Amino acid sequence: MQHDSGTALIRPTEDSSAFDIDDAEIAAWLSTLDIPCTTPVQAVRIGIGQSNLTFLLTDADGRRWILRRPPLGRLLASAHDVAREARIVSALEPTDVPVPRIHDVRHEGETALVLMEYVDGVVVDRMDSAVQLTTEQRRKTAIALVRTLARIHAVDLAATGLIDLASHKPYAGRQLKRWSDQWERSKTRQLPPLGRLTERLLAAVPEQRELTLVHGDFNLRNVIVAPTGEIAAVLDWELCTLGDPLADIGSLLAYWPTVGEPTIAGLEICTLPGFPVREELIEEYLAVTGRDRRALGFWHALGLWKLAIIAEGVFRRTLDDPRNRAAAGTPTRELVEGLIDTADRVATEAGL
Repeated sequence: MQHDSGTALIRPTEDSSAFDIDDAEIAAWLSTLDIPCTTPVQAVRIGIGQSNLTFLLTDADGRRWILRRPPLGRLLASAHDVAREARIVSALEPTDVPVPRIHDVRHEGETALVLMEYVDGVVVDRMDSAVQLTTEQRRKTAIALVRTLARIHAVDLAATGLIDLASHKPYAGRQLKRWSDQWERSKTRQLPPLGRLTERLLAAVPEQRELTLVHGDFNLRNVIVAPTGEIAAVLDWELCTLGDPLADIGSLLAYWPTVGEPTIAGLEICTLPGFPVREELIEEYLAVTGRDRRALGFWHALGLWKLAIIAEGVFRRTLDDPRNRAAAGTPTRELVEGLIDTADRVATEAGL
């Protein structure tokens, strides 16, 4: 576990209300990459992400880039590895998976900073961006989302050099162990229902039949949508690994609530008219990939279980350092408990 209060390039202001950047250092960094840059450079935190911090850099001539770095405060071991994320994105650049170009990775002590291209488009992560889409555009975007996920799962691991990205052991067991450990390190109280759900999932692990690239956090808010409704770029590869492709569908379903279900703030946009219901997403994915749906109930329940643990970690990080608070607000203890209850119901409906 490490503690990070900022880097020489970008650090919190004295009152912790914003971030200051060394724009001369930014310009010097870009110069070494043969990228024009005119000072002054402004940095604005963007997105509603609660994990790694993302900044839009704009120079005096209107050129734009994205800078990504780990959150401030106490960090769990192996979490928030933006350098690893940059390796994955760079490996995917020659494929048909849409990703931003990585310009460089800079290390300042134990902290990595990733500079990448700015991709024009819309991130549908708030109600105000979702309502700007017509019902037809919403449906087209959702279908494009699923088809893009199918392309991720079709990536040639050997050709991209990602065959050694992670263990080849069965993914479900790895996930249950990893996120159980994360819960123990980040929990703010004892929660017996989560322990019972964990045992239930452990007892129902399905056989893994294939190994593919797995995004690990694939949902509507982690892509950039082009004006055509196609996916211009897939973002947030922090949790990417090798494993069972149905795990990504389980995560997508966990992030795609029906009306009335407890969910992370902002995800209620998925219930707007035009966006397909979960079953339609499943049918589209299965039609494109030809995969079997029998284990989907398990992966949906595990996705909700993992989302509850992630929400608890976000809650804990914000308690540790309020500067990590994002625009979407902070998950609550009640939300974590609601996600666990939903996962339990999904597991029951799947016969687990």
